[in-house]
Amino acid sequence: MSLIAYNVPTSEAPAESIENNGFWPALDAQDYRAAERVDGSITDARVDMALRVAMADINRQLANWQQDRQASGSTTIDDVEAPDWMPPNSYALLYRRAVYATATASLMERYRDHSATGDGDERGEGKDLAADDYRRDARWAVSEILGKAHTTVELI
Repeated sequence: MSLIAYNVPTSEAPAESIENNGFWPALDAQDYRAAERVDGSITDARVDMALRVAMADINRQLANWQQDRQASGSTTIDDVEAPDWMPPNSYALLYRRAVYATATASLMERYRDHSATGDGDERGEGKDLAADDYRRDARWAVSEILGKAHTTVELI
């Protein structure tokens, strides 16, 4: 089982938009499937759950940042003025990247592989590494929104 499409049927029906908290954008499961190349072997229900859990996780991580922007008068992410060096709509793009990467990492961990041979174990280990890469991408996207460096190093 792979998250990359290989002539596998598409999902059953287009899913409805997943509403967010009003500040962050709603998410579209079909957009997620296309952006992350998630094929139809993963059900719409699994994709929906992965996106909702990821959305809750990223919203929690960004809760204080969101409250600060709302206190400054922004009602949605589109109202937040980005620094001059950022392209337009960067905050919404970074938010989607964080949620999509978190959801994809979760799905990769759940769909390691089904095999009666040792090949499945090797592919599963590879997917664990890829899931870690997606989690890193999510952390970096959150750091970009927060205006923090990607890496913090401390001496132990």
